[in-house]
Amino acid sequence: MTNKLKIINDPVHGFIKIPSEIIFDVIEHPYFQRLRRISQTGLLNLIFPGATHTRFHHALGAMHLMFTALETLKLKGVEISREEEKSALLAILLHDVGHGPFSHALENMLMDDWHHEKLSLLLMEKMNEEFGGELVVAIQMFRGKYHRKFFNQLISSQLDVDRLDYLKRDSFYTGVAEGNVNTQRIISMMNVCRDELVIDAKGIYSIENFLTARMFMYWQVYYHKTSVLAEHLLIKILHRAKTLSAEGKDLPASENLKYFLYKNHFEYATSEDVRRFTELDDNDFIQAMKFWTKNDDFMLSYLCKCVMERNLPKTIISSKPFDPVFIQQKISKTNEVFNISNGSDFVEEISRSLLPYNREVQPILLLQKNGDTLRLEDSENQILSSFISQMNTKYILSFPREI
Repeated sequence: MTNKLKIINDPVHGFIKIPSEIIFDVIEHPYFQRLRRISQTGLLNLIFPGATHTRFHHALGAMHLMFTALETLKLKGVEISREEEKSALLAILLHDVGHGPFSHALENMLMDDWHHEKLSLLLMEKMNEEFGGELVVAIQMFRGKYHRKFFNQLISSQLDVDRLDYLKRDSFYTGVAEGNVNTQRIISMMNVCRDELVIDAKGIYSIENFLTARMFMYWQVYYHKTSVLAEHLLIKILHRAKTLSAEGKDLPASENLKYFLYKNHFEYATSEDVRRFTELDDNDFIQAMKFWTKNDDFMLSYLCKCVMERNLPKTIISSKPFDPVFIQQKISKTNEVFNISNGSDFVEEISRSLLPYNREVQPILLLQKNGDTLRLEDSENQILSSFISQMNTKYILSFPREI
């Protein structure tokens, strides 16, 4: 008999326990093992060389933090059954199982507007059939349909174990210290009031630190101008490849990637779509880009060389949109240098917006000593919360290095 109650050594959280056999079986499933070959942060390693960790790492870390959070809540008198605990662990373990190659970058390109959460739910339902209904409650929690709201809030909210893990993990692998939040302190402050996730009032500064750490990580790491550009290049490469495929051009690629290059309509996912998707990972796209650097199509080969040789276009960042006249000058220069007429395809303005804390959608609640709850931004002890609830937008102009 295989001992399925393993212990995994994680560089971020230390030892992670696999608390039940069904958790082990789900981790061993091919759908989950594929996450070993899906980058957690896309092409971020082009900017931060250490950022080579995967969705597999993150899913295990998030499960560990969920286990810790549930243990904390039980110690505070919150009744949680063994079925609920198992289901919450399964839900967070599989919350990213639907991610495609390079995670967020290409998720809306391969199967139209099939967001990774939609694909995760689809794969969870298929796994539920394989495991004889073991994931029924986990799926309810994942969808926010379970009658105890705090389980879904632990999975997906402004303060969930998903964010706690990826901030600490991405901080560790990028070396950007600003994201290194104190997950243990935050989890120790978690509580439940009227089936909603709340934070003990004395933990307010840990929460504010978490919110500002996330804000700094977005602007310093995820929305770093070169990171944004690299992600944008991946989208442009796949879009160009799909355009050429639709025109009848034969592009060298793996069978599974070719399938998605030539198919354009995904009103619903067929069994063939699912099979192909779950066999697809970063390696398929990297291999294809290596082939396409030598393609006859100038745009496709140029973009692929930019990524594969890390000879990326130049970028300028601004807090306001760029002057259209300035952009047109860059386009005209590109047409001249490359001797082309579609320079606008090589000169683009990209924008990224961030709302650090949303007061309207699931605001973070503080639990007072008298049992009442108070919104984070309304606390007289808050320092930053009322100042980080405004949308901020940055604009990035990219253009060929040759001009």
